[in-house]
Amino acid sequence: MYIVVLEFTRSLDVVDLALPDHVAWSTRQYEAGHFLVSGRQVPPDGVVIIAKAMTRGKLDAIMATCPYVAQRLARYEVTEFRATRTAPELTKLNEAIPA
Repeated sequence: MYIVVLEFTRSLDVVDLALPDHVAWSTRQYEAGHFLVSGRQVPPDGVVIIAKAMTRGKLDAIMATCPYVAQRLARYEVTEFRATRTAPELTKLNEAIPA
C-alpha cells in the first residue's frame, strides 16, 4: 500500500485550472480499483492519496498520467507501507491477513 503526497509547485489559481482534469483522472483510478482515499491537504498545498498495493512501477506509471504531474503543477513523493493493523471496517485492506 502507498501514501502519495503531491506538493503543488505553482499557485493555487494555476493549479485549479487543471482541477476538472484531475477529478476525471482520479475518478478513473478509483474505478480501476487503484485508490482508496484522496483529498487536498489542509492548508491546500497539495494532495494526499492512499493507493492499494501494486508494483511501484505501476504506481509511478499511474502518477505520470496525473494532470498535476504531467503539467508540472505538482511533484509527488511516495511512502510504501504494509497495512498490518486496521479498524474493523477496513479489515479487508489489512495485508497481514491472508486473503
